[in-house]
Amino acid sequence: MSAAQNPPTENQLKSSENWYTSWFDTPYYHILYKERNYREAQVFMDNITHYLNLPENAKVLDLACGKGRHSIYLNQLGFDVLGADLSENSIAEASKNTNETLHFKVHDMREPFEEKYDAIFNLFTSFGYFENDEDNLTTLKAIKDSLSEYGFAVIDFMNVAHVLETLVPEETKTVDEIEFYIKRYLKDGHIFKEIDFEDKGQKFHFTEKVKALALPDFEQLMEEAGIYLLDIFGDYKLKKFHKTDSERLIMIFK
Repeated sequence: MSAAQNPPTENQLKSSENWYTSWFDTPYYHILYKERNYREAQVFMDNITHYLNLPENAKVLDLACGKGRHSIYLNQLGFDVLGADLSENSIAEASKNTNETLHFKVHDMREPFEEKYDAIFNLFTSFGYFENDEDNLTTLKAIKDSLSEYGFAVIDFMNVAHVLETLVPEETKTVDEIEFYIKRYLKDGHIFKEIDFEDKGQKFHFTEKVKALALPDFEQLMEEAGIYLLDIFGDYKLKKFHKTDSERLIMIFK
């Protein structure tokens, strides 16, 4: 018996306009990635909030927050946090943790927020999903418009050069008795991940597609958006970014 009690039908999945609106809203996304290293993520948030020297009770936006695990931790650090995500199912789950200084809402990251934030975090490669490349610029402008006068934003993205160097073309992962068959490849400037599996006698297929944005691409987008890139790090311990060796591309801007 899998952990997904009510899998969506194939027609429901095909009716979605974009891959991320269907895939992220299924229970299978959370099953496949449930073993992510959240302790490492907490160390990163400890380091980055200390580096930014955020004021006590700073207003923080966790943009593309999923089920809110990192929003919850940021709130535990003492910040007033809003977690925002396009997935209604994820926000419904995250909202169970709401308190006076922790809230969640369904939101498209291409749209600015009315409220201004002291820090905006876009963590763990939650950027570059859109079919239209212009939407990446629109998202950066929305982040800029949602920052307070002295606010900082952080985008934590994959280091494309490192990902391509270490790419595993095919693998099988078994999680909660579901066998996920995964293929990865680069095509048309995007990194694709094809995911096939079967559950309760029903076959599923999903595709993840992320724009292979390197640092020069972000620098160009940020210049167009009127954003000032302040610092770049290459891992969650905030070590210097190396073009080929670093696992992450972490950008601090305002």
